[in-house]
Amino acid sequence: MAVTVGTSNLQPNLSNGNIGVKVAQLAKEQQQAEGEIALQLIEAVDATPKAAPVGNSGHNINTTA
Repeated sequence: MAVTVGTSNLQPNLSNGNIGVKVAQLAKEQQQAEGEIALQLIEAVDATPKAAPVGNSGHNINTTA
């Protein structure tokens, strides 16, 4: 098994900006995925029915703390 380290195909081509474009595309895809997950979490919380309060529990707020 031979390993060559100094080959020219390992050098990135930074002159045309392809790497910057790819990084921007990956960042955009990541943001979209995180946004979709956040929307799913918000929808999951809103989908659960809220129980109405019973009696006076929670209606009186002590503001003299």
